[in-house]
Amino acid sequence: MREDTLQRIRAINKEFYQRFGEAFAETRRRIQPGVARALDEWITGGDWLDIGCGSGTLSQAWIKRGLTGSYTGIDFSQPLLHEAQKLLKANPPQPGLVITFQQMDLMNEGWAESYQKAAYDGVLAFAVLHHIPGAAARMSLLRQTSSLIRPGGLFIHSEWQFQHSPKLMARVQPWSKVDLRKEDVDAGDTLLDWRHEVTGGEKGYGLRYVHLFSREELQEMSGACGFEIVQEYESDGAGERLGLYQVWRKLA
Repeated sequence: MREDTLQRIRAINKEFYQRFGEAFAETRRRIQPGVARALDEWITGGDWLDIGCGSGTLSQAWIKRGLTGSYTGIDFSQPLLHEAQKLLKANPPQPGLVITFQQMDLMNEGWAESYQKAAYDGVLAFAVLHHIPGAAARMSLLRQTSSLIRPGGLFIHSEWQFQHSPKLMARVQPWSKVDLRKEDVDAGDTLLDWRHEVTGGEKGYGLRYVHLFSREELQEMSGACGFEIVQEYESDGAGERLGLYQVWRKLA
């Protein structure tokens, strides 16, 4: 994919989450069932980094479950981080748990240098990786993520499988809407619209870039970045197939 195309796609998602951050947060007041399962089965405490933390809903699950250690959430969207801080102020953590939020753009080269190497028991990335355009950029993100995880630690993530949702498939838009052609993007790259009526009756409409991953693609990336896949399951949405969840363990 050409660099100018990459920059155009990045701008689409950045504009969406900056413009509709508050409205988007209204649609994410609860964690998804697949996220809850990951918490119940894999997380008992320790130090965790949540990349693309959004409006902080997951941090509230940390508090509700009485987990100890630290939770650090990062996101590039200031409106979403503002919502996260509001939630935290209204419901602060118990003693033994430290929760912090930081603004960070995962598309910035070297973003992981702001964090201590091999410092985390695990990194979370729910519905994040599919918003990163370009195979090289996704590999860079995964390698940087790996550098922050202790040997034996976990990378738990989910990707949309929107092909299982007729509602989402009806929202697929032609690339011509953003002055691009199908030939300009990679296989699996998709443009989806977003519609939401926010509190007060105002309607929101925007566009987002999403990459549809295959299991083969994820398998190849995990091995190339020093992980092994230890669990996989589908969850969320009608039919419980909207999200593909995987747990990767970092090899020594």
